[in-house]
Amino acid sequence: MNKFINYAHRGASAYAPENTMSAFEKAVELKANGIELDLQKTKDGKIVIFHDDFINKKSNGIGTISDYTYNELLKFDFGSWFDLKYKDEKIVLFEEFAKKFLSKDLTFAIELKTIGIEKQTLEIIDKYSKSKENIYITSFIFEALENVRKFDKDIKISWLIDEEINQNNIDKLLSIKGCQICPKADKVSNSSIELANSNKLGVRLWGIRDQEIMQKVYKLNIDGMTVNFPDKLKVLIEGE
Repeated sequence: MNKFINYAHRGASAYAPENTMSAFEKAVELKANGIELDLQKTKDGKIVIFHDDFINKKSNGIGTISDYTYNELLKFDFGSWFDLKYKDEKIVLFEEFAKKFLSKDLTFAIELKTIGIEKQTLEIIDKYSKSKENIYITSFIFEALENVRKFDKDIKISWLIDEEINQNNIDKLLSIKGCQICPKADKVSNSSIELANSNKLGVRLWGIRDQEIMQKVYKLNIDGMTVNFPDKLKVLIEGE
């Protein structure tokens, strides 16, 4: 059996502001063996790590990532919304993350939140990763994954879906040589996982809101899951 991957969702986001260096460092401290993060593009073409469509709730700025240059975004506080002890936490440039983390013995789920950043993202990965074996490029946007495959014939691709696994989405993913399908935890069953596995696809789950869901889906035949509390999943794994 492959190693189960405990992905810290946007870093250890239960304990530090999501998608910040503090959250990623906390994930490593808590011994997560995977990190999940989200990529968007600034007004001046830099790739930064941020999830939401708007920065309003997770910073003291307003608008979208693409409204600002990277240097303008650096002026905003991306930490105080979570806790005042994270005041002045900065937005993270993907290249800075890659430089610091991609050489570590971790598995990465790198989510593309928009189209048009695929080539640049892959170039940064190529520059800083020791091996792409531990990297999955992931997205809800199928076109983004199609573009990834045009630029890189080998990198692992996983598709985030907000529906049950079925033969249609399996066939669609296989058409771009994807290797992992990622449904929401409350839209998965033993039979749908078996269907994916029979088509030689792995399964990673998202949307694990609490420990009850985590414990329930951990028993399924999955590759891993994204959680905000990787320490709690680690205890569950080690209790096996």
